[in-house]
Amino acid sequence: MNSMWKTDFPSFQPLAGDRKTDVLVVGGGITGILCAWSLTRAGADCLLIETGQLCSGVTANTTAKITFQHGLKYDKLLHTLGQERAKLYLEANRDALKRYRELCRDIACDFEETDAYVYSTDDREKLEAEITALEKLGYSAQFTSELPLPFPTAGAVRFSRQAQFHPLKFLRTLCHSLEICENTKLLELAPGRAVTDHGTVRAANIIIATHFPLLNKHGSYFLKLYQERSYVLALEGVPPLGGMYIDQKTGGLSFRSYENMLLLGGGSHRTGKQSCGWKPLTEAAARYYPQAAEVCRWATQDCMTLDDMPYIGQYSAHTPGLYAATGYGKWGMTSAMTAATVLTDLIVKGEDPYAGLFSPSRSILHSQLAINGLEAIKNLLTPTAPRCPHLGCALKWNRQERSWDCPCHGSRFASDGALLNNPATDDLRNSPGQK
Repeated sequence: MNSMWKTDFPSFQPLAGDRKTDVLVVGGGITGILCAWSLTRAGADCLLIETGQLCSGVTANTTAKITFQHGLKYDKLLHTLGQERAKLYLEANRDALKRYRELCRDIACDFEETDAYVYSTDDREKLEAEITALEKLGYSAQFTSELPLPFPTAGAVRFSRQAQFHPLKFLRTLCHSLEICENTKLLELAPGRAVTDHGTVRAANIIIATHFPLLNKHGSYFLKLYQERSYVLALEGVPPLGGMYIDQKTGGLSFRSYENMLLLGGGSHRTGKQSCGWKPLTEAAARYYPQAAEVCRWATQDCMTLDDMPYIGQYSAHTPGLYAATGYGKWGMTSAMTAATVLTDLIVKGEDPYAGLFSPSRSILHSQLAINGLEAIKNLLTPTAPRCPHLGCALKWNRQERSWDCPCHGSRFASDGALLNNPATDDLRNSPGQK
């Protein structure tokens, strides 16, 4: 159950005693590495710490699509945010793609420009509404009815000149110019100070880039975020599709090619809820690509916000000098680059044109808040063990992946109790054993 993004990665020593720096970045995935790279490039003294090894978490499980086409996003944003703010979102992510394009000219990471499509099997009107919304925002997308997919569709919205790449080859190159400490676990945070198991780091600015923010007493992220799991098969023996494709329906199929393989994704659901795992994908592969051979399979996890917009900026209204970047939904590549740019500007310049749009302190009055709250109450009151060490919710057994999963906030544990996914920071104290 390991992803296909395997490459030789540099290793780094743990922190060796106390240290002082301008900026401390906590978390060694794509967000943390891009933040550290951007800040270092801007002249800041920057240190990155990672509990384990770099890019060993969610970053290694991406499908690595670099696009500002985030499903049928813009018609919705036009109605919820208004034209000016919806356009800011488009521009922020378009700028992120541009930065990747510029960086990847000098990095051997299999960067490839290709078109991105969001398709519908039965609703052409939704596609046309998205194109109309994009026209109002100043971007020209195209409708197409001819797709190389193995089933009929009602058409698709096409964004030209998007991109895909090998994310770990890309990040491996950036790491060589950074100061990094692996196997260094954050134990305690205080203003301007981070205590680890290898020493204390004093920093005027601290960025929490740990996928799901770890500090519970500020920011209310335990109410503002939940997590979803989704699944991927890498299939060999499928002719290249020429493009990236995603269904506009939640849980629908996604497609992209890499070398001689097809990455077939789908099956999204809230972490901790019952699912069929990879079964719908294996059935789709057998139906549409019977000649294909499975190379590997993996699952990934995404943080979802109340309003489908990332939280990037000051961790909370009451924590100056402490920052967060989280809640990317399914679009971590451009969102991570946007986070690096926004947080670098806030720390170095004190302002950024997109800061207000992504502020973690924006309104939480959305219907998803009630859903998250009810889910937490239900699982807190469930009188069963084991309990998640994060906030005490009852864990659910995931038969597909043989793990204990938290429906409240998405922490996951192996059958022997070992931590797999945060926001929990420790293993289960008493291993529940296998089922």
